[in-house]
Amino acid sequence: MQIRALVADTRPLRNPHFRRLWRANIVTVIGAQLTVVAVPAQIYADTGSSAYVGLTGLFGLVPLVVFGLWGGALADVFDRRVLLIITTVGLIVTSGLFYLQAAAGSTNVWLLLCLFSVQQAFFAMNQPTRNAVLPRLLGPDLLPAANSLNMTVTQAGAIAGPLVAGALIPVLGFEWLYLLDTFTLLATLSAVVRLPPLPVEGAGTGTPGLRSIFDGLAYLRGHPVLMMSFVVDIIAMVFGMPRALFPQIAHESFLGPEEGGLAFAALFAAIPAGAVIGGVFSGWVSRVSRQGVAVLVCIVVWGVAMAGFGLAVALADQWRTPMLAAAVAMLVVGGAADMASAAFRVSMLQASASDAVRGRLQGIFTVVVAGGPRIADVAHGASAAMVGTATAAAGGGVLVVVLTVVAAIAVPSFVRYRVTRPAAL
Repeated sequence: MQIRALVADTRPLRNPHFRRLWRANIVTVIGAQLTVVAVPAQIYADTGSSAYVGLTGLFGLVPLVVFGLWGGALADVFDRRVLLIITTVGLIVTSGLFYLQAAAGSTNVWLLLCLFSVQQAFFAMNQPTRNAVLPRLLGPDLLPAANSLNMTVTQAGAIAGPLVAGALIPVLGFEWLYLLDTFTLLATLSAVVRLPPLPVEGAGTGTPGLRSIFDGLAYLRGHPVLMMSFVVDIIAMVFGMPRALFPQIAHESFLGPEEGGLAFAALFAAIPAGAVIGGVFSGWVSRVSRQGVAVLVCIVVWGVAMAGFGLAVALADQWRTPMLAAAVAMLVVGGAADMASAAFRVSMLQASASDAVRGRLQGIFTVVVAGGPRIADVAHGASAAMVGTATAAAGGGVLVVVLTVVAAIAVPSFVRYRVTRPAAL
């Protein structure tokens, strides 16, 4: 019984609709990671330029922001099952087009970047809709467990996908990775088609535009607990995500080769590995009623872990191998804490918001989750140039802790937020 209480809560899998979506996601997320790796690899192979590879950030972020917000608005008007079918078909078509251009031997980088933008647009509309349907499929008490299960699969794919892609590209070529992604998406389409109709309760009329998006933002202003769930995530990611420093740290602090190496791979894999470990042992999240406090504790742990990571980097010159292990361990702890924080924050959004605005709030969540680390890349890169990588990483972690405490004091209703748990839990 103690072991069952420790490992992931699998009760959401008793729901046949959630179970089909979750199982399909296991293969789909690995397929998606194949494309995530193949696109920049093909661009570099075609151009030999890291500058062109860097354009994937711009071509990916813009549609993610625009269509993440608009897709959330659409999910508050139209039947969400229909919207999931349309966006999943769109992802399948764009993945198929990736295959066709690679199979035809195209070296047109702008075609590849435009296809990438279209794919990210469909993804940005799909994700808010997918998250918004969970409260209609599951009870509020199962949402933290369901989100933990979903995030565990996503993070596991973030580890397995690049490893598989790295091994397959030299053997099969880019076109076959795109084709594998296309076929894996069919599993998700099958699961989505079998969902029941999911019309929005209290939905508006007409085609949503900017007014609808602004209404969603206005809803947040009137609900400080929900607003805080975004604020603390921005604090954690913008000030505490040091991934932009990993290449320099791996090379300068741990003496890895400039093009990568073991230290480089270990640093990049550590946070998603921690998230997977946290997901496997996430049985406790379903028993937490004071979710506001839980989010704050998780983010403070994340900040402390990132400060510890910076300290390990600072001591690398004296004890290189032990400090590499310590740095990776701190990132693993941070990844586990971030997974738990995200599970609680998504659950709070899903359970507290009315169904009529749930899609728009999930759209904002998608933008925040995607945009925060990209802002962090710029901020950490600039600060490291001035004060060094160790100070930038450690200082960012300390700022996360300080700003999280300030935010908690400023919005005490977030600290008091709690949900009612069934007596059986």
